[in-house]
Parts: sequence; structure tokens; C-alpha cells
Amino acid sequence: MISPLFFANQGGFGLNLDLFDANIVNLAIVIFALYKFLPPFVGGILERRRATILADLEDAEERLAKATDALAHAKKDLAAAHQKAEQIRKDCKVRAEAIRLESEKRTVEEMARVKQGATADLNAEASRASAQLRREAARMAIENALSALPGKLNAEAQTKLVSQSIKNLGKA
Repeated sequence: MISPLFFANQGGFGLNLDLFDANIVNLAIVIFALYKFLPPFVGGILERRRATILADLEDAEERLAKATDALAHAKKDLAAAHQKAEQIRKDCKVRAEAIRLESEKRTVEEMARVKQGATADLNAEASRASAQLRREAARMAIENALSALPGKLNAEAQTKLVSQSIKNLGKA
């Protein structure tokens, strides 16, 4: 059987089976223990967590500063790239205009050269045709003279012509 020493109602130290009284005493003991022993333990945990959070904040601020600097540098590079692209675009337009003008100039020169060549060919052909006509006219004149000469030239006229030709050759 259960010994009466275990119960507090007998006037000694023992178990109190009254739940309401026992819970108040137990809660008071637990609250006192928590008040006495928990702050250093929880305070250390909270202090470590606080230090970690502060370190993370400082790290985040450093990364933000670096990102801001990188963004400013990237914006500056972008502006420089836009400016360079605009300069390249302007240079390309100027170069294209110069190429177009040079091409037009070469085309005009080539057309002038072709026209001059055509004119020279035309002049050469005209000269050749003129020379051919002169030769043909001379040939026809000689033929006419040769055909007319036997009827007009007798022995006396022929002797006179030969003598005169010999005289002319002697003077020359």
C-alpha cells in the first residue's frame, strides 16, 4: 500500500494531489526558472542572431553599393557606346556620300572616255572613208586619163611631154 509519507496533507513533505494548487506552484517554479536561467541563454542566441543579421545587412549594403557603382559604370559605358554608334553612323553616312560622289565622278569620266573613244573611232572611220574615196577618185581619174590619153597624145606631143619631164627632173 502507499505510505502516508508521500502525501503532503499528513503534515510532512510529499506530493500534493490537488491539481489547482500544484499547478500554481509548478507554474511559479517554472516561471522563476525561466526568468533566472533563460535570459542569458536566449540573450546569447538573440545576440548571435542580431550580429548575423547586422553582418548580412552590411554585406547587402556593400553589394548594393557595388551594384550601384556597376550600374553607373554600365550606364556611362552605354552612353559612350550610343555616342560611338552615332559617330559611326555619321561617319558611315559621310563615307557613303563620298563613295556615291566618287562613283558618279567615275561614271561621268567613263562615259566621257567612251564618248571620246566613240568620237575617235568615228573620226578614224571618217578619215579612212575619206582616204578611200580619195584613192578611188584618184584611181578613177587615172583610169579616165589613161583611157583618154591614147586618143589625145600623138608622137609629137608625147616627145614634147617626155622632154619637158626630163627638164623638170634635171632642175630638181
